[in-house]
Amino acid sequence: MTMVQRDADARDTCAWWEMQRGSGPIIATAIHDGTGLRPEVRERMALPDADRVREEDPFTGQAVKGVPTHVIAGRSRFEVDLNRAAGEAVYRTPDQAWGLDVWRSPLDDAFVQRSVGIHQAFYAMMRQLLDSMAAEHGRFVVLDVHSYNHRRDGPDARPTPQADAPDINIGTISMPRERWSFLLDPLIEAMREFDYLGGKLDVRENVAFQGRGELTRFVHAHYPSSGCAIAIEFKKFYMDEWTGQPDQAHLGAMRAFIDHVAATCRGLLDA
Repeated sequence: MTMVQRDADARDTCAWWEMQRGSGPIIATAIHDGTGLRPEVRERMALPDADRVREEDPFTGQAVKGVPTHVIAGRSRFEVDLNRAAGEAVYRTPDQAWGLDVWRSPLDDAFVQRSVGIHQAFYAMMRQLLDSMAAEHGRFVVLDVHSYNHRRDGPDARPTPQADAPDINIGTISMPRERWSFLLDPLIEAMREFDYLGGKLDVRENVAFQGRGELTRFVHAHYPSSGCAIAIEFKKFYMDEWTGQPDQAHLGAMRAFIDHVAATCRGLLDA
């Protein structure tokens, strides 16, 4: 079953998200993949598209599509950030948005609330989906897929040192780690052993990011015994983060990697 949630405003044709429900206890999400903006947001936004897209997570949506149950956001995080709490989900000031000036003028509360309504609807949908997963399977895993920049000083500047920027950063800070160590420890080893375009990926836990986002927190708060949420951050080695151009070979490998991670999770749950 595939569901696409859209805005009721007839001028707004961009989906809020796409949700496909399939078999098995694994859910993959790409909640920062979206680039869409409703018309009133685009009209008020001062941030150039190139700067906005640089802070989004391009191509993470295609990476999760092989998992039978997946959710892919359609809206830009600059309209509403689904990985922040509702009260912080709209970047009203530069300090909430990496110092970027997002808006032409200060936002009124009614405008903000229209964006927050998407956030509220998203978590209501996720609650329904995860309730059904828990009822059907007992335990489930959410693979919360993101990406991150490592060339913030410019296209020709030195990247962030590898010591501080693993190829894959696993965020687990909100997870009851001991409860899920039976799954997480062998899963990380399986990630490290995966044949990624003839090589191995540098996979480390809680280095560049710790998994403090709202989605993982939501899962562990509401499903402390049945839900395991793992934040998976791809360093943007698979694309030019300044031009937005991807390497097509990497896109296929990313999807194969997430398929492998999902299959490994399912095997560990079944065992």
